Amino acid sequence: MASTKEIRNQISSVINTKKITKAMEMVAVSKMRKTELKMRSGRPYADTIRKVINHVVQGNLEYKHSYLENRKITRIGIIIISTDRGLCGSLNTNLFKQVLLKMQNFARLNVPCDLILFGLKSLSVFKLCTSNILAQVTNLGEYPNILELIDPVKIILERYQSKKIDKIFIAYNKFYNKMLQKPKIVQLLPLSNTDVINPKSKNWDYLYEPESKLILDTLFNRYIESQIYQSILENIASEQAARMMAMKIATDNSSNRIKELQLIYNKVRQSNITQELTEIVSGASAVSLD
Repeated sequence: MASTKEIRNQISSVINTKKITKAMEMVAVSKMRKTELKMRSGRPYADTIRKVINHVVQGNLEYKHSYLENRKITRIGIIIISTDRGLCGSLNTNLFKQVLLKMQNFARLNVPCDLILFGLKSLSVFKLCTSNILAQVTNLGEYPNILELIDPVKIILERYQSKKIDKIFIAYNKFYNKMLQKPKIVQLLPLSNTDVINPKSKNWDYLYEPESKLILDTLFNRYIESQIYQSILENIASEQAARMMAMKIATDNSSNRIKELQLIYNKVRQSNITQELTEIVSGASAVSLD
């Protein structure tokens, strides 16, 4: 059994750990509120441009855009959005499991995969895979600049337009509330009929000026960029919420551990006192017998 000094050192160590986790919890709460506000402020734009795309696709397009073509799948691309730092529970692990499962499913069909990675955690995991990493972006921070994200997006879009990639997915953690964040893998291209086109809605048509190709190319690119940027904001808000919960659990566990150690300390201390009293009584009895 450990000595009282060793137990006191353990208690002191756990108390210090509790202070750290509590401070990190409070920081995560503050950051989560700000990132959640930014994430929610971006949703209206992402939803609106999605509706615009919905209306445009249902019109009589003057030319067939490549983003609407369904091809034979010979190669896929996946944009993976993870965190730069850890201490956020199983947030990244759950996402990576889903991505690896999808990659394995396509690998069984002899379909290779190209990757665009956002976040250090995804880089540390997927650099060990045989998949080709087209681009990587790290140190996004809480407020990423969309201008820094355009170049990696252009790389994968150019490969799709040149038919080097036939399907693009985006994987991220969607923020539902402070207690719930779930990994999602969404097909980005070609535009899915079930995700964008609503056959029950009425038909739409447009007149394009100066020309439909220029307008549609710009519109579809803005749509893809907005969906990727909003996914990054969702993932950042999920990261702070998950870190807040992880640090809260760690703080609660530290409190429970302190109580357990204090109980053990009291038992050891009581046992030592009892042993000392026994030794004193035994010594006094021996002296009296002499």
